[in-house]
Amino acid sequence: MFNNVRELLFNLFIVFLPVIIYPYIMKTDRENGHNRVIIAIVFSFTLVVTMTFPVVLNGLTFDLRAVALSIGSLYGGIYVSLFLYAVVLVYRFILGSPHQIAYIISFLPTFLVIIWFVIKFQGLSLIQKMISSILVYASIRLISLTTYSYLIGNLSSLIHTNFLYFYGVIVAQCTISGVFVYVLETFKRNAQLREEIIRSEKMKIVSDIAASVAHEVRNPLTSVRGFIQLMGKDDLTTSNRQYYQKICLEELERAEHIISDYLTFAKPEPEKIEVIEMKNEIDYVANVLTSYANYQNVQIIKQIEQDELLILGDKNKLRQALINIGKNSIEAMPEGGILTFTAHSINGHVVISVGDTGIGMTKEQMNRLGTPYYSTKDKGTGLGTMVSFSIIKKMQGKIEVKSEVAKGTTYMITIARLNAS
Repeated sequence: MFNNVRELLFNLFIVFLPVIIYPYIMKTDRENGHNRVIIAIVFSFTLVVTMTFPVVLNGLTFDLRAVALSIGSLYGGIYVSLFLYAVVLVYRFILGSPHQIAYIISFLPTFLVIIWFVIKFQGLSLIQKMISSILVYASIRLISLTTYSYLIGNLSSLIHTNFLYFYGVIVAQCTISGVFVYVLETFKRNAQLREEIIRSEKMKIVSDIAASVAHEVRNPLTSVRGFIQLMGKDDLTTSNRQYYQKICLEELERAEHIISDYLTFAKPEPEKIEVIEMKNEIDYVANVLTSYANYQNVQIIKQIEQDELLILGDKNKLRQALINIGKNSIEAMPEGGILTFTAHSINGHVVISVGDTGIGMTKEQMNRLGTPYYSTKDKGTGLGTMVSFSIIKKMQGKIEVKSEVAKGTTYMITIARLNAS
């Protein structure tokens, strides 16, 4: 009895084996028919194994070939079905089973039934597919078995056999067919959902990159626009005009670097690591933000130690981070205020602070800073802050935010000092 149950479980495992590898079948090239070839091979293997190891229960010998044949035909199509029929007939001949001609005559008419279902199968709902698989299996078993028994003169024995037990086995196998289709369709639906999620994630990434590029490039262009307006003044000295022109060119070059970074996003170029003197960088950032700060009625104050504050990093990206933070601070002071840049050395680190006297943030808002598409501004994307946080992190630094509603916000950036002992 134990051996019989073991054989039954083994047959069930072999029959459901295609379900396990079906997700891999779906990834194959469908247009060239590669997936149909794999379906034909897998279900052929299932047919051969189930026919090789039949199940014997209560004196009744049977196998699950009809389950594999019906399911493989429905999902593989007409040509796969024809191939599977040939496998059954050839392997039955190899096994030396009796009455081969009678079996062929009784077995082939079921192919017409399968063709009718195969044509309609792909357009059916889940329930209809389950019912179709059950009907296909039942047709194969009943038509072939009845015709075969009649041709070999064993029909009366079939009728007088243990009716409940015999047809109970058929009902059980019909149930297996329905369950097989349900599991397979569930896997198929989940795989399609995963593909849609991956596709939507890719589109979201493209959207994020496009929005981030627009946001990052807007900052230098805003600065250029402001300095061009200043250059239009009649009383502007030659030295100031040249200085504004220099900043415009540097900001346009920075915009070009930003675009290049995003164009090589999939294959980023190595960062240009160099020694950075923070006093010079803060002077530069403050000058870039001057026109925008004046427009917003914001005063910029710099408080920097006289000693050299040297760090290692990518100068252009550090400027990008500080300008993003400074611009956000200016926009946080719609009624005007003071933007303060400070830099000093503490315990072998350079601490750069960017503080404003603006509207401030709540604790919840501070916790969400640096995440995509979160911004305290009505029309903000949050990408500028996210990029700034990412730049500081890549420089092996850390950034802390202290804020109080209606009193202002301070960004504290800590980076290892180059000449630290």
